[in-house]
Amino acid sequence: MITALTIVHVAISIVGIGAGFVVMWGLLVSKRLNTWTAIFLAATTATSVTGFFFPIERLTPALVLGILSLIVLAPALAARYHYDLFGPWRRTYVITATIAQYFNVFVLIAQAFQKVPSLRELAPTQTELPFALAQLGTLALFIAYTILAAARFRLEPRAEKSALTTMETIP
Repeated sequence: MITALTIVHVAISIVGIGAGFVVMWGLLVSKRLNTWTAIFLAATTATSVTGFFFPIERLTPALVLGILSLIVLAPALAARYHYDLFGPWRRTYVITATIAQYFNVFVLIAQAFQKVPSLRELAPTQTELPFALAQLGTLALFIAYTILAAARFRLEPRAEKSALTTMETIP
């Protein structure tokens, strides 16, 4: 039976994944995309948190991934909103935000192999080669993307910082 919690959890997840891909594009073209970033980080955090609202009988891979996601989101949020992507926090943000998106996509693939009949037929226990190849291929793409984004994501000086620097140089 699908509950209201399941519907909300899945909807938030889909929003997070969609916004996450927009944010990933922004990293490659050095754009902050403030609104998309806020949506991605909020939805991804909410997805992880709402995962703990389901009945818990034992520690499952889903719970472990939820914990890991929240651990990764903490420095992503700090880098973006507290440290304003300054210095090493720029690369920290790129890496942790991309890992958070990878976790979202990892779960999407796992859910697809559970819920889509043709995929479930290929890997009914998710230990079969098609599932492993899908997850391994996704991991390889995310690693390559993270390396590229970490190297390419550069920011223009923010207007406030430029104005402050200009004011400090005036005698």
